[in-house]
Amino acid sequence: MVFEDIYRDYWNKVFRICMGYVNDDAWATDIAQDTFVTIWKKLPSFRSESAIGTWIYRIAANNCLRQIERQNRMPKTEMPADIEDKPQGDIEWQTKLLYKCIAELPETDRIIISLELEDVKQAEIAKITGLSESNVRVKIFRIKEKLTQKFKQYEQ
Repeated sequence: MVFEDIYRDYWNKVFRICMGYVNDDAWATDIAQDTFVTIWKKLPSFRSESAIGTWIYRIAANNCLRQIERQNRMPKTEMPADIEDKPQGDIEWQTKLLYKCIAELPETDRIIISLELEDVKQAEIAKITGLSESNVRVKIFRIKEKLTQKFKQYEQ
């Protein structure tokens, strides 16, 4: 498969997975770009033991986890008070709220629901996460219940 085709076909999906982890447009874009640099470097060594999408999602998930771990190790500083707050008009408030709710989930739940939202088959999600298919099905059901409750809390 040609890298340009992979990039075109998977950019939005990888970006949304990253958003599910970090809930920040700029940071998700950076992680998605890093993911595609990794894909470009490792594409010649891809052995087709799994579907290309499964391989890409695993790289994206691993990059997200590494970035979050790196971020957690860095000291946090106060944001200057004089920065102008500019609203983002591109993303609907419900989508932003969904990403906010997803970002509050545990790491495994975030990757599972992010992949589910990308219409990745549950068998592939099981391979990516290392869980059984039945466990993935149960987790998806429970995650959806959690997200529904979180969504209702924010809407009130």
